[in-house]
Amino acid sequence: MFDIFNFFPTILFIIALIAFLGNAIKILPEYERGVLFRLGRLKATRGPGLVFIIPGIDRLVRVSLRIVALDVPPQDVISRDNVTVKVSAVIYFRVTEAEKAIVQVENYLYATSQLAQTTLRSVLGQVELDELLANREKINKELQEILESHIDPWGVKVTAVEVKNIDLPLEMQRAIAKQAEAERERRAKIIHAEGELQASEKLAQAAKMLASEPSSMQLRYLQTLTEIAAEKNSTTIFPVPIDLITQFLDRKNERIISAHFKEDFHAEQKTATPP
Repeated sequence: MFDIFNFFPTILFIIALIAFLGNAIKILPEYERGVLFRLGRLKATRGPGLVFIIPGIDRLVRVSLRIVALDVPPQDVISRDNVTVKVSAVIYFRVTEAEKAIVQVENYLYATSQLAQTTLRSVLGQVELDELLANREKINKELQEILESHIDPWGVKVTAVEVKNIDLPLEMQRAIAKQAEAERERRAKIIHAEGELQASEKLAQAAKMLASEPSSMQLRYLQTLTEIAAEKNSTTIFPVPIDLITQFLDRKNERIISAHFKEDFHAEQKTATPP
């Protein structure tokens, strides 16, 4: 007769062996490394692949080597020209040395986040608002250099820092809109003045050419009439150039002067002749 109590120690041994192997065998993917501690002392970095440890004696801490995108919460920043803005950013970093990331700092993710917030406030507080809006690349590079100098001893490498969003107060948005509108108006006035200057120069050249040939003025006048008639207007304005009637006015003046001269001449003759 089968007695289960005779095989009970064997069953316990098999269960204990399976539990021991389950805790002793670790599988690390390609993007992870395991920092091995034996009796509290740093032993080595293991992985990727199959890793064996001694349960109860060894402790394996997993560290991801992939790039982490960390959002920096919006920070209230007072710029150099005393403008209060809210600025948010994003940081891209990765662990390059797993041992330092575990031994040198308690929690490298939290430490990096806090350092990024303080660095963002301190750096942006030294620049003016116009520089913050126009030179983001320069500010991003400066933030990256400062962060790298602080977290490089932790075995963490910063790959990029980007200022994501800048929230301006409503009053400042209105002031910037007015400034942009005034700048557009200034450019429009300058362009209009330059156009008037060029037009006046061309008109002066045309006037000189027309003055050299009086007949060209009449041809230009006839061409203007042709353009007016082509529009099928009900009322046609017929301007008469002074040059066309100048000759008639000169002839009339000559006749009037000659008539007065003859009358004066006959009057003098009558007074000079004795009765």
